[in-house]
Amino acid sequence: MDSAFSFVDGTLNGFIWSLVPWFLVAAGVYFGLRTLFVQIRLFPAMLKAVAETPKGKDREGRDLDEEYGGLSAFKAFTISAASRVGTGNIAGVALAISIGGPGAVFWMWMLALLGGATAFVESTLAQLWKTKDADGNYHGGPAYYMTRGLGWRPLAVLFSVFLAFTYGFVYNAIQTNSIVEAVGGSLNSDSMQLKAIVAAVIAVLTALVIFGGVTRIASWTQVIVPFMAGAYILMGVWVLVVNITEIPDMFAMIVGHALGIRQVAGAGVWLAFTQGMRRGLFSNEAGMGSAPNAAATATVSHPVKQGLVQTLGVYFDTLLVCSITAFVVLLGPAVDYGMDDIQGAALTQSALADSVGAWGAHAITFILFFLAFSSVIGNYYLAQANLEYLTSSKTAMTVFRLVVIGFVIFGAFGSVPLVWALGDTMAGLLALFNIIAIIPLGGVAIKLLKNFNEQRSKGVDPVFHRDMLPEIKNVEYWDGSDPVTRRSAEDRVALRKEGKDA
Repeated sequence: MDSAFSFVDGTLNGFIWSLVPWFLVAAGVYFGLRTLFVQIRLFPAMLKAVAETPKGKDREGRDLDEEYGGLSAFKAFTISAASRVGTGNIAGVALAISIGGPGAVFWMWMLALLGGATAFVESTLAQLWKTKDADGNYHGGPAYYMTRGLGWRPLAVLFSVFLAFTYGFVYNAIQTNSIVEAVGGSLNSDSMQLKAIVAAVIAVLTALVIFGGVTRIASWTQVIVPFMAGAYILMGVWVLVVNITEIPDMFAMIVGHALGIRQVAGAGVWLAFTQGMRRGLFSNEAGMGSAPNAAATATVSHPVKQGLVQTLGVYFDTLLVCSITAFVVLLGPAVDYGMDDIQGAALTQSALADSVGAWGAHAITFILFFLAFSSVIGNYYLAQANLEYLTSSKTAMTVFRLVVIGFVIFGAFGSVPLVWALGDTMAGLLALFNIIAIIPLGGVAIKLLKNFNEQRSKGVDPVFHRDMLPEIKNVEYWDGSDPVTRRSAEDRVALRKEGKDA
């Protein structure tokens, strides 16, 4: 097991992660400049977009809800949030700090701010080139904009295979691994019997949910993610209140270590930078091409709206939930930074217990269980979306679901360093594939943003039809026949009749 970890994390990840941080930073700066920092400038519009729901009736008189034409913007947000908010926020942040020191937190924040622009672009492109099946469900994501926007089907196939493997198998193993670590920390046991019980419970629950379809997945995540994330945030706020006098020094430590002003044994600036980037990417997934699969399923009147929603998801994940874990850990007992004692969920548990009492460790186990389980659901959905791009075979889907359950079980017995190292490998490769695609497509997202802003400046709800930008090819959906965009168009006619400039 040690030799496998040494190869994956030392050799393979050493090469991949010598490239990935620079790709992430370059993409974030490039898209930030080209969009005039849309990730900051349009923050109010993000809040409005996430609450938007389809209204009215279609041609047959049916309500425009998630049963017809896709999911609401909020449900699409919760599916992607279910994948984002999980072990990466609780175990992953603690792991980054235990290896890279306090400075890793600073670089996670920087990745979120830069990655917000990248998340906007990839999700806007996913909305533009989405498709609709015979049952009225939307499909889209990197595979679709790689094929339709660039004509790079080989890359689209490669990306879909890697994403289905990563989210269906590797990432779900990480979720189970962190649940086992947390349960073991609460019960002070790492016995094989305990691991087997946890594996069996998660496997059974996963099997019950993933055979239920997209609607059930959305329903689960809509309930679980906000409630558990909210409970975790409240506990984190209590930790800040209890340790209020130590907060200024904590921020000074984070920034000082990140910039090399302060040093801690075993964790230099480069280690802080790479760990912040790794854990930040695993957690918020900005630029990795995963969230666009969920973004494409939303019913919105303009592609930019869903780009804004997914940018908000990056902020919610990293600047809020990840920061809570960082504060809990850094305000807890001193950490032995470096590679000798790699800790994930157990570090967060012990730190919270130090601030609020022993019950805090058990509370982390309870919250992590539900967040990690919701991540299993969200991960499966993203993997399924890419498998459906590759094949429509029901047999292939059944086999895939069974293998997913197998990896959920495997994660309970794998070592913490190995499963996270595998996750880093896959995350890095996906980010490289996706950024290579969205850089040349960035101009399309800029045109859509300009169209969106022009309509907002006239005081109307932005709506997009593909004939507004006829130079963009292979756009299947945005032809004006959809009831949501048609409704918006009818609203424009009404405005003109009232003498207003639509």
